Amino acid sequence: MITPTIDLIHAHGSVRHYKPDPVPVEVIETIITAAQRSSTSSNLQAYSVVVVTDADKRLKLSELCDNQKHITEAPVFLAWCADLARLNLTCQLRGYTQVTDQVENFLVASVDTAIAAQTGALAAESLRLGICYIGAIRNDPQAIIELLGLPKLVFPVCGMTIGWPIKPPRRRPRLPLSAVLHWERYNSANQEDALLQYDREMAASGIYGKRQVSIPAIDEDMEDYGWLEHTARRVSRITRAGMREELEKQGFGMR
Repeated sequence: MITPTIDLIHAHGSVRHYKPDPVPVEVIETIITAAQRSSTSSNLQAYSVVVVTDADKRLKLSELCDNQKHITEAPVFLAWCADLARLNLTCQLRGYTQVTDQVENFLVASVDTAIAAQTGALAAESLRLGICYIGAIRNDPQAIIELLGLPKLVFPVCGMTIGWPIKPPRRRPRLPLSAVLHWERYNSANQEDALLQYDREMAASGIYGKRQVSIPAIDEDMEDYGWLEHTARRVSRITRAGMREELEKQGFGMR
C-alpha cells in the first residue's frame, strides 16, 4: 500500500549540501509545532529544541561535531534535547519532588526526544527541506551544554541540520525486511543470509567508495568494503566514553 506519507518516508536521505538561502522563522515554527504532535510518554513532552541560526555559533557547533561542514552550510541547526527541567517546575508548582535518578527517567525523555525529532524531520521534508541527524552533538556534551546554555536536567540527545538541498538526497538501501521483522517471537534463523545479501547490495551501491581493505594474512587479495566491514568496525570500538558521568553532572542519575 502506498500513500503520499509513505512515499515521503521512502524518499528520505540525509542531506549534506545546502543552498545558503535562509529558512523563514514561520517555517521553523511550523516544523517544531508538527513535532509537538508526536506521541509522548504519559503526555510528559519531556524534550526541548534549541534552534541555532547564528553563523558563528554554527561554526562552533561544527568544530564540536567532528568539523562536519554541512553544519556550517545549513542555515538552521536544531539541538533536540531530553528535558526534565520543565517537569521539575511542574512538580514544584504542585508540591512534589521529581524522580530523576533512575535510568527509566532518562529513557523516557530520550525516547520522547527521538520521536519528536523524527516527526520534525518528516515535517521538514514535506516542505521540501533536507535534514541530516548529527549524533556527534554528544562528542563533547559539556561544551554543547555551555554553548547552548542548557540548564540542569536538559541534555543534548541529537542535532539536526535543516536547509534547502542543492540536489535530491541519495537514498541508502536498508536491511531486508526479513532481518528486522519478526512474527510472534524473535527469529534469528535467516539473519546471516539477510546480512550477506545486504552487504552485497551496499557494496554494489558504491556508497563506501574505494574503501577496500586487505584480508588479514593475505595482503595481496582484497575484498569489497561493504556494510559488514563498515559496521563491524564501528561497533567494535568504544565511542563517547564517559557518557554516564556527563549525564550525572547534568542531573540525570543512572540507577
